Amino acid sequence: MTRRPLSANGSHGIPEATVARLPVYLRTLHALAERGVATVSSEELAAAAGVNSAKLRKDLSHLGSYGTRGVGYDVDYLVYQISRELGLTQDWPVLIVGAGNLGRALANYGGFATRGFRIAAILDADPAVVGGLIGRLTVEHADAIEAVVEEHGVSIGVIATPAGSAQNVCDRLVAAGVTSILNFAPVVLNVPDGVDVRKVDLSIELQILAFHAQRRSAPSLGQPAAPLPTVAGLDEAAMAALVGARAVVGGMSEVPAVSAAQPRLASADAVSSSVEA
Repeated sequence: MTRRPLSANGSHGIPEATVARLPVYLRTLHALAERGVATVSSEELAAAAGVNSAKLRKDLSHLGSYGTRGVGYDVDYLVYQISRELGLTQDWPVLIVGAGNLGRALANYGGFATRGFRIAAILDADPAVVGGLIGRLTVEHADAIEAVVEEHGVSIGVIATPAGSAQNVCDRLVAAGVTSILNFAPVVLNVPDGVDVRKVDLSIELQILAFHAQRRSAPSLGQPAAPLPTVAGLDEAAMAALVGARAVVGGMSEVPAVSAAQPRLASADAVSSSVEA
């Protein structure tokens, strides 16, 4: 059995741009499967995913999937191929730090379980929040970051805290062995080599949308209106969860850290009223 050589990013030579599009294809395929569609042509799949068909065929060729001439791609098998490449055929325990509105929305989102992710725990530092129930989970104190990571074998950490607390939380997650972090706080995190961080900042995305909406409402003379883009990487359910998470400020309490100087961690949302430049 031959194996494709690993690239520098460990993705078997698959370009990063292709990796970024695979979740979009997967989301589209899930929607087709739910409608009972068994096969799909590259043109139909590309149109539904918002890319051109040549790019889609090239992307899927990296998986060794070329479809059948005159028939197209088997939807269920392509779901399996992409899920396997993305590592979604196994169970990934996820830890959420921050039990404000955004953290609660993420913890309650039912779509994670069907995509290979399990919310193992949700933590916060606010005594008024700790001990409460969010779905099936009891909110634990942020003191327990290291213990929770070890107990559940956490692979992915989600930071849903205000900006001022995010770096401290990140440092503790990394020190506990977490190497994949999804950051909703409006701040750039500093991490060592070997740690992957993906940043989601709703306010920045909304500002970009506002720019294009403004151009659409008042296009330059003789210039066609620019198409309104979508928010990349967020499906409809996740977008609804984010929009439904109101920015709340307050309820701050101390968080034990690995250093003597302690930033403060609140149970507020990751989306704050100000965005750092």
